[in-house]
Amino acid sequence: MKIHVLEQTQDLPIPIEEAWAFFSTPRNLDEITPDELGFKIETLHSEEMHEGQIITYKVKVAPGIWIPWVTEIKAVEEGVAFIDEQRFGPYKFWHHRHHFEAIEGGTRMHDLVHYALPMGPLGAIAHAVFVRGKLERIFGFRREVLVKRFGVAQS
Repeated sequence: MKIHVLEQTQDLPIPIEEAWAFFSTPRNLDEITPDELGFKIETLHSEEMHEGQIITYKVKVAPGIWIPWVTEIKAVEEGVAFIDEQRFGPYKFWHHRHHFEAIEGGTRMHDLVHYALPMGPLGAIAHAVFVRGKLERIFGFRREVLVKRFGVAQS
């Protein structure tokens, strides 16, 4: 199984408490996910993120093709980091660590995603042709939405 890595760092001109409040609210994922993904929260038993929380979504993987995606909030270090892991969904493996650090003038947000695709050689082709680019577009969209919402941190 080939594990792929996607990393992104973004500086936001907001206090770490505000960044944490926004990103630790599961419903805000809708705002920072492009419409093309067709992302819909199906089940959310608590508006406050906590370890062990299970969230179910539907995602559109192709026109007219929806699949369930179940994630678990695996770890929460209040105000610093949290990890979501896929329990069921389009990936064979998905581990996403969100880390927040106070910096001069705001907050540095760092994402580290480790993921693998199913279907062996077919998954490798899908990754090269489609999946990697789609993930980069999703994270690029998120970057743009966050700039519009919070602005750009001054260095």
